[in-house]
Amino acid sequence: MAELPRVIRDSESLLKDIYSTLAVSDDAQRRLSQPNTIIQVAIPLRMDDGSLQVFKGWRAQYDTTLGPAKGGIRYHPDVDAEEVTSLAFWMTIKNAIVDLPFGGGKGGICCDPKKLSKMELERLSRGYIRAIKDIIGVDRDIPAPDVNTNATVMSWMADEYNHIVRANVPGVITGKPIGLGGSQGRVEATGLGALKVLDLWAQRQQKKPQDLTVAVQGFGNAGYYFAKGAREHGYRVVAVSDSKGAVYAKEGLDPEPIWQHKNQERELKGFIYSDNSVSDEQEQQGSVEQLTNDELLSLDVDVLVLAALEDQITDENVANVNAKAIVEIANGPISRSADDKLFQREIPVLPDVLANTGGVIVSYMEWLQNRSGDYWTADTVRERLHERLERQSERCFEMAEKHQVSLRQAAYMVAIERLATAMDHRGTQSYFSNGQDQ
Repeated sequence: MAELPRVIRDSESLLKDIYSTLAVSDDAQRRLSQPNTIIQVAIPLRMDDGSLQVFKGWRAQYDTTLGPAKGGIRYHPDVDAEEVTSLAFWMTIKNAIVDLPFGGGKGGICCDPKKLSKMELERLSRGYIRAIKDIIGVDRDIPAPDVNTNATVMSWMADEYNHIVRANVPGVITGKPIGLGGSQGRVEATGLGALKVLDLWAQRQQKKPQDLTVAVQGFGNAGYYFAKGAREHGYRVVAVSDSKGAVYAKEGLDPEPIWQHKNQERELKGFIYSDNSVSDEQEQQGSVEQLTNDELLSLDVDVLVLAALEDQITDENVANVNAKAIVEIANGPISRSADDKLFQREIPVLPDVLANTGGVIVSYMEWLQNRSGDYWTADTVRERLHERLERQSERCFEMAEKHQVSLRQAAYMVAIERLATAMDHRGTQSYFSNGQDQ
């Protein structure tokens, strides 16, 4: 048998516990141990200077039991087959957790987009679609943006696919610009979806937003919309950071001017800001500190939000974490062993596979709108996003309480229960050997 994907190896003990608790059939376990499809493609690209380079790309479809594959496309120098396979597995779990009619997919190109011109990026994006055209489609596999890709890249890809099939098929790609079939509410969906999960957890714990302090590591799109929404909901956002540094104010920060400054200066380093509207105490005005990212991770706050990169909390620094709870917006920001230690310390983690599903939920809505031709308002999208997150989050919370497990394990249990049930409905070894009804 081929070597298991990294994400399966890293989660092996977690999955074994879940399979045992839920009595998952051997058939379902075997099907979840390997991806359905993964292809590697070569993309020849004529550079602006006339030279030719050939880039490697991949598309993985991990499991399509619940529906067509769904997942983003990333451009990064470290992209490889194992990474996209692992991320496709995660998408399989995420889509099942929030009960979307999708399987899990992921794709990527090994490149440094910062070294490419805009015209080179367009030609590369179109070349990638030409290379994978036979395995994607509105009912087969629906890509979306991911690391270093955006709505513009998706518009190039959708346009190229339309040229290939000689038809207008907007639903083949999601995350498009609104003028080309994109959905209202897509840009802010990941950050605001994570905030909704935090709201639901806080309510369940009988905690009020105005009594909770929040630090946000990672001030990109998702981190910004989370922080902005959290402040509007009454949380006290005391710190934010990007890759160059962090700022902290005990009495709170307003994310809006910080975001504007970051977009102008491209980093937070050196930014000094005080939010006078948060506190009436005059002596607190201007009381802002600059921190390192490591210092932000060790702040004594009620909620630490991880919206940057993977493996931010590991065995090396988990003992320094002083937050009362953690929200994962980034994929895999806590290592497996560190996650176990946080559970032992009774620090709840709202896991990525639940907390950052806002983006894929609104991508699903975009897919529906594309197929029906009926486009919704931002309020309608937000309302439907919140309704779905409320239903599925509550199921995860109840599963955790019922089995006395972490929220991560509970979320995986919800997903695997749905996946295994669907797989078993097609027949198991017991069914075929004994002739008994399922």
